[in-house]
Amino acid sequence: MKRALLALALVVSISAFTTDAPVYQDPSRPLAERVEDLLGRLTPDEKISLLHQSQEAIPRLGLPYHKNGTEALHGVGWSNDHGDGWKQKFASGTIFPQAVGLASTWNPELIKRVGAATGDEVRGYAAENPELWGTQVWAPVVNLLRDPRWGRNEEGYSEDPLLTGAISTAYGKGLSGDDPVYLKTAPVLKHYLANNNEYQRSLTSSNLPPRVKHEYDEAAFKPAISADAATGVMGSYNLVNGRPNTVNPDQDEVVRTWTDKVLYNVSDAWAPQALYQVENYHPDEPTSYAATLKAGQDSFTVDGMDTAPMTASVKAALERGLITQADIDTAVRHVLSIRIRLGHADPGGGPYAKITKEVVDSPAHRALNRRTAAEAMVLLRNDGRLPLDQNRTRSVAVVGPLQDKLHRDWYGGALPYQVTPKRALAERAQVTGLDALDRVALRHTATGRYVTASADLTQAVTVGADRTAAAQWDLTDWTGGVSTLRNAASGKLLTGNWGTFLANSDEPDGWFVQQQFRFEKQGDGSYLIQYVGYEVNEGWWSIPEHYLTVRADGTLAMGAKADAARFAMEVVSDGVKQAVEAAKGADAAVVVVGSHPFVAGREIHDRADLTLGASQLRLIEAVQRANPNTVVVLETGYPVTVTAKALLWTTHAGPETGHAVADAIFGEVNPAGRLTQTWYPSSDLPDILDYDITKTGMTYLYHRGDPLYAFGHGLSYTTFGYQGLKVTRDGQVSVRVTNTGSRAGDEVVQLYTHQQRSRVVQPVKQLRGFQRLSLRPGESREVRFTLKKEDLALWDVTRGRWTVESATHDVLVGGSSSAIRQRATLQVAGERIPPRELSKPTRAIDFDDYKGVRLVDLSKERGEAVGGSAGDWLAFKDSRLGSAFTAQLASVTGGSVEVRLGSPTGRLLGTLEAPATGDVYTYATAMTPITPVRGVHDVYLVFTGDVRVGTFTLA
Repeated sequence: MKRALLALALVVSISAFTTDAPVYQDPSRPLAERVEDLLGRLTPDEKISLLHQSQEAIPRLGLPYHKNGTEALHGVGWSNDHGDGWKQKFASGTIFPQAVGLASTWNPELIKRVGAATGDEVRGYAAENPELWGTQVWAPVVNLLRDPRWGRNEEGYSEDPLLTGAISTAYGKGLSGDDPVYLKTAPVLKHYLANNNEYQRSLTSSNLPPRVKHEYDEAAFKPAISADAATGVMGSYNLVNGRPNTVNPDQDEVVRTWTDKVLYNVSDAWAPQALYQVENYHPDEPTSYAATLKAGQDSFTVDGMDTAPMTASVKAALERGLITQADIDTAVRHVLSIRIRLGHADPGGGPYAKITKEVVDSPAHRALNRRTAAEAMVLLRNDGRLPLDQNRTRSVAVVGPLQDKLHRDWYGGALPYQVTPKRALAERAQVTGLDALDRVALRHTATGRYVTASADLTQAVTVGADRTAAAQWDLTDWTGGVSTLRNAASGKLLTGNWGTFLANSDEPDGWFVQQQFRFEKQGDGSYLIQYVGYEVNEGWWSIPEHYLTVRADGTLAMGAKADAARFAMEVVSDGVKQAVEAAKGADAAVVVVGSHPFVAGREIHDRADLTLGASQLRLIEAVQRANPNTVVVLETGYPVTVTAKALLWTTHAGPETGHAVADAIFGEVNPAGRLTQTWYPSSDLPDILDYDITKTGMTYLYHRGDPLYAFGHGLSYTTFGYQGLKVTRDGQVSVRVTNTGSRAGDEVVQLYTHQQRSRVVQPVKQLRGFQRLSLRPGESREVRFTLKKEDLALWDVTRGRWTVESATHDVLVGGSSSAIRQRATLQVAGERIPPRELSKPTRAIDFDDYKGVRLVDLSKERGEAVGGSAGDWLAFKDSRLGSAFTAQLASVTGGSVEVRLGSPTGRLLGTLEAPATGDVYTYATAMTPITPVRGVHDVYLVFTGDVRVGTFTLA
C-alpha cells in the first residue's frame, strides 16, 4: 500500500511539472522554443524594456531584475548600484594580474582557470545581491595593443591577434562555464572595432584598409566568438572608415556569421546618444536608437537605471517607421536567449545558481592568483646576478615608490589585502624599505612664500610664510613626466578640485584624475607647474591647458600658461641619497619602480611618451652603482623605455604581486612570462591615429627596427636547446626542446612563419602557434604544431576574399620573435592572384597602395568609399583596363580624378570631372573616355580636388 501511494505521488509530481510549466520555464525544451514561447507572452512595452541595460523584473512571468555590465576584466571589478543613484560599487574579491599580465603567461589553460574563478565570484556576488551584480560581464577586452601609448593598454592582451584570440578564448570559456547550454556568466567582448586611442575617441576614425581590417583587427574578435567563449560584442566609441561603430553593420552581418549560437550585442555607455549629440551622425535620438538597433546592437547602455528616455525614443522610432516591431522582436530574441541560458527563466535559477558568496577570495583562488602572478613575471634582462642566493642574502634594501604599495586600477576591484614586495621579501630576509622620494618645498618666487596645505582638508592650499611640514611634499615622478605631490604633514595628495586646490586625496582616482602635475623647468631654474588632472579631449569637449597660479589671497588657482606662477623647488631631503645609503649597507638591493594605474594614461587619456620618470631612472642608476647586487623590478601596465642589469617586469598584479616578485628574485619560481607586445627603444612612434600597421611598421609583424625588447621576449634562469625541426608537406611541425641548464624551468616555444614572396606586403614574421612547457634539467620533449593551409591565407583585395598563394614559407621556431633557434621551409600549393580586371566594378577601397586619402562611409547604413583631396592617390597594381572611366562620385563642390599609368605622375590617360552633388552621401555616376592601353599595368587614380569615390570601372 505504501509503495502504491509513493508511486502515485511521484506520478502526480512529474505530471504537474510536465503539464503545468510553461514552455519557456521547461529546461528540457530546446532553447529556441523557450525563447519563442517567452517572446509571445511579452507585451510590447515589456519587449521595449528588455532593450535597456537595466531590465526591471516581470513578476507575472517570473523573470527577475537583470542588469548588464558587471566589469570582470581580471577578477570582479565593479558594478553600478541601480538602487543607489547608479553609484559604482567595487568588489573586494580575487584581483588577478591586469589583462596584459594574464596574457604574459602564454598559458591558456591557466587563464581558463582564472576565468572560471572570476565567473564563480561573479555568481557569488550575484547570489548575495542580484540587482547589483549582473551575470552579463563586460570582459574580456580583445582590442589589439597596436600602440603602447594607448591609455588603456593594460586592459588588452597583445599586439598579436592569434595570442589575443587564444587568451580571450580561454578566459571567456572560464567565465562561461562548461555546461553545454547554461552560462555561468555571459562574457561580452570589448570594444568592436579598432579601438586603440583615447584622444577624441568619439570623433576619430580608425582607417582600416581591407587587409588590416580582416587579417588583423577582426582576427582578434573572431576566435572567442567562434569558440562560443563569448556571447556578444560591445560596440566601441570610435568610427571605422568614417562610420561610428555604434552603427557598424558588421556587428550583425559579420560577427554573427562566426558562430551558430545567438549573440547579444550591447552598446557602450552613452554611445547611442553620442550619435546625435557629439558625432552629428544622426539628427535626433529616435533616429539614433533605430540605427543602433538595425546595425545589430540589442541593448542600449544609456541613462543609468532610467528607462523612460529610451522607451520614449524607441516608441517614437516605431511611430515614424524608422524601425518595425520585427526589429524589436529580433533584438529581444537575442536578449531572451542569453537570459534563459543564464538561468533566469528556470524556477531554480539554473545549474550555476547554487554558487554562493563563500567562493569569493577563497584560499583556492588566492593560491591560483599567486601562481598566475608568478607565471606572468617576465625576466627582461639578467647579467647573472639573478636569482639571489637566499643563504648569502641576509639583508635587503627595498627602495622605490612601489616597494610597499599596491594599487587598484580603473577596471579592477578593491584589493582585499596587500602582499607588497617589501612584505614578501621580509619573509625571507631582513629588510629596509624606503620609498626613495624627494621631499620638496615649492617656493613662490614672486612672494617668497611656500605652497602649504591646511590641516583642515576642506580648506584651500595656500602659499605660507614658513617651510613647515605642511609646506613639504613628497614628489613621485611616475611616467611621461607626470607627477603626484603628497603632503608630508597629512599624507594627502594635492588635488585640483576643479580649480580650488585642496590636499585631501588618499590616492589618484576617479574619472578625472585630479592629482596629476607636470613640472616645466624654466631658464632661470624655476618651474611652471602644469595641472593635468583632467587633461582630456573626449571629442565632444576639451579642457584647455591649466597652470598653477596664486590669487591675491594666497590660494592656489588655475590659469593660462601666460599667467602661470613660478616656483623654486627646494629639496628638503634627497630620496636617492637615502636609498644609496640603505643599499650600501645591504647584501642586496631591490629597486621597485614603475607606473601608477591612474596616472599618465588611462581611459580618456593616452600617453604622450613611454619614458619612466626621471627620478626613478636616477634611482636605478645610483643604487646599481652603490650595490653591485641590485635587482630592478618594473611594475607597469604598458611598455616603458628603461634598462637595467637585472630587470624583472610585472603588471600591477593584484594582492599577490609581492609574493610573485620575491619568489622570482630568490629563484623559488623560475620566470617564464613572455612579452605580448613590442617594447620600442623610444617614444618616436608614428601618429597614434594611423591604424595601418602595414604602412607605419608598427607591431612585431611589420616593425623592421631593433626593439628595446621584442615580442615574445623573456629570459629564464636555465637554458634551452632546440633540435631537429621537421616540417612535413601537410604542415606538421615538430621540434625537440631540451632543458640544457641546471634548473627546472618553463619555455614558451613559439612558431612563426614568413612568406618569402607575395603579391602584397607580408609581415616580417607572424606567430602561428605556441606552447608553454615545463622541463626538468636535462629533460627533452617533442613539441608539435599543425600549420593548416587556411592559416596562411591573406585577404585578396582584388576579389574581396581569402586566398592562399603558391609560395615558400619560412618556418621559424624559438623562444621569442627575435630568438629564432631552428629554421625550415614549407612549400605551399595555392594560387597566383590573377591580374585585376578593372573592367569590372571595383571598390575604390580595395586599393593596393595609397597616399593621403581618407577611408569613409559610402552611406550611413553600410558600404565604404575613399575620400581624397588634391595630390592624394590610389594605386591598383597588375591591372587590365579598357577605354572608358566610369565612377560613382560624391563631391560637395566638384573636383576631378585622373587616371595615370605606372606612378602618380605617370602618363595621363584621362580625367573624370566629378559633378557637385552638394552632399558627401549623394553620389553621381560620371564617365569619360581614356586612352586605351593593352596589357597589365599599375594604375593610379589621382585626386585633384575633394572627391569621394565609391566604385569605378575602367572598361
